[in-house]
Amino acid sequence: MWDFSFRRGIGLMLQTLPFVLLRMAVYFGAALAYVLVTGTGAGIGWGIGALGDEGFRASATFFGGLSGFGIVLIVMYWLREYILYMVKAGHIAVMVELIDNRPMPDGRSQIGHAQAMVRERFGEASVLFAIDQLVKGVLRAITGLIRGVFTLLPIPGVRQLVTILRAFLRVAVGFIDEVILAYGMRTRATDPWASARAALVLYAQNYRPMLKNAAWITLFVYGLMAILFFIMLAPAALISNLYPGGMSAMGIVIAFILAWSVKQALLEPLAVACLLQAYFRTIEGQTPNPEWDAKLDGMSSKFQKLKSRAGKGLTEAAE
Repeated sequence: MWDFSFRRGIGLMLQTLPFVLLRMAVYFGAALAYVLVTGTGAGIGWGIGALGDEGFRASATFFGGLSGFGIVLIVMYWLREYILYMVKAGHIAVMVELIDNRPMPDGRSQIGHAQAMVRERFGEASVLFAIDQLVKGVLRAITGLIRGVFTLLPIPGVRQLVTILRAFLRVAVGFIDEVILAYGMRTRATDPWASARAALVLYAQNYRPMLKNAAWITLFVYGLMAILFFIMLAPAALISNLYPGGMSAMGIVIAFILAWSVKQALLEPLAVACLLQAYFRTIEGQTPNPEWDAKLDGMSSKFQKLKSRAGKGLTEAAE
């Protein structure tokens, strides 16, 4: 059914507890920031609304809360490069070490060792982020292969099915970019651009089993997130009632934020731990197929950029 073990994935989570706690601090802190800053914005709007009638006050409160939410959203978007570099990549590095039964060095914390590995492989955060963005672009192109096959089938309503499939696969491959980055860490590659290229070719030549595993993981993660959302509705409603003017509608948004924070902190690393198992097991003993390399070169400009930057220095290639 799938090529990974949830038990092994949970074991990796427990073995990387320092990173799990770090992720919890980051994402639960982000959720708290959303709640507090949105509430502060709503409070400011409510105060300004005192200058007008009830309708004006309600509008001012709403737009004040929306402004607060937007501020945190912008900050999180700006921090995504740093979070990838300091948190996600480091967590992946330690998982790879544990999967290969490599011991942690004495006298260095797990987080310190992981961050040293990331710096050694990628140098600056901008390099890792640039590679990650190119990898995501290539993964979208590979996913397009399946969409193309479905459009050729003489099935009534196939276009609607393809639309749903496209949305699902876009979510499913959202975890795989981190698996691609893990390949370079496992092989101790000195050229992250070249290792990403090789990892993508290996993924492409095994895209059917990998997408199958990603699909199962996606159903699991987002199924649990949906359950968490409904569980969080009750506490979210209590929080929203504390907002000025009793912004009860914010309860849905807060419930989503709380469920999202749990997904990012706990469910996403579990998904990556499972997909790492599937990927390394699937590609074991394989080498990148030149035919698939040529296919990717012809179908993705992002892959062409990866190839053109391979062999250059980290800073030079990132420019």
